[in-house]
Amino acid sequence: MFSFNYDAGASAVTVWLVWIAVFVSLFVLNEISRRNKYCGFACFIVLPVVLSILWFTALGDTAYHDWFHLAKVYSATAGCIGFWCIRFVGGKRSDGTRWRLADNKIALCFPPLILAINICEAVARDFQVGNLYNGVLTRVEENNQVQNLIGGSWNYMNGIAGILNILTITGWLGICIRKKTDKDKSQDMLWPDMLWFWIVAYDIWNFAYTYNCLPDHAWYCGFALLLAPTVCAFTVGKGAWLQHRAHTLALWCMFAQTFPSFIDEGKFAVQSTHNETALFVVSLLALIANVLVFVYMVYKVVKAKRLPYGKDLYTDLAKYKEVKELAE
Repeated sequence: MFSFNYDAGASAVTVWLVWIAVFVSLFVLNEISRRNKYCGFACFIVLPVVLSILWFTALGDTAYHDWFHLAKVYSATAGCIGFWCIRFVGGKRSDGTRWRLADNKIALCFPPLILAINICEAVARDFQVGNLYNGVLTRVEENNQVQNLIGGSWNYMNGIAGILNILTITGWLGICIRKKTDKDKSQDMLWPDMLWFWIVAYDIWNFAYTYNCLPDHAWYCGFALLLAPTVCAFTVGKGAWLQHRAHTLALWCMFAQTFPSFIDEGKFAVQSTHNETALFVVSLLALIANVLVFVYMVYKVVKAKRLPYGKDLYTDLAKYKEVKELAE
């Protein structure tokens, strides 16, 4: 699936050590940005402003300027800002009562909306690659980026998987805030209805997307970048996978925009083998996983006689109850 740059002096050990360093860095930076609201403000409001100026001035000759990379970095950052506001914005009314953005139903529609937009960007790119580079491995150079792309049925399978992934985003209005404890004062944005099976289906789909459309970046942005928020969501930051995903994605995109040579050149750059069998199998797994989640969602809707897009759907499941107990 992947080819290490042995000719430039890399070894399997050093490349894996760099991968581990990327994974640990993303995990640690997420912990820092989520546990302190001022660190979160600095990471996702101050830092992007400073870097944006650099990307279009001093780094204009190296930073990515294609529509997808710009859409991804700014949509991920917008998600982080929106989630930060849901977690921390509030105040006192004239009558003395307090209000919080987290209690506003319209505000709670923002997380599923920005998530759906983020997935749609990738779905559109999958279909675009499948159409433009069907059956022919093509070296594509555009806006300071070089990718070797080959389109095929895998792009369309994975595009459909992404659409199903959007359709299975449930429990929009069940989003809540984690209560403060001595061990965790993060006030994470919890989504109790976003359970492990949806997260796993998303991860397989998104890895397939990166392998299809960002094949020479997939070792880092499709492997380490997906694993970091998932490990956090299953361990120290339960129930807040979307917040972790947005944080790590925005931080990685800002890093990649600023230091593109890390993943494009040098001995630690890892390229795809562009094996059509691997491309097909990974996208098929993504499609199967998301079909299964969709079928299960329909089963729960019929059984519970409840629409999936407002109130929580999976309230009878143990993992749902485990996350709900963490909420205020």
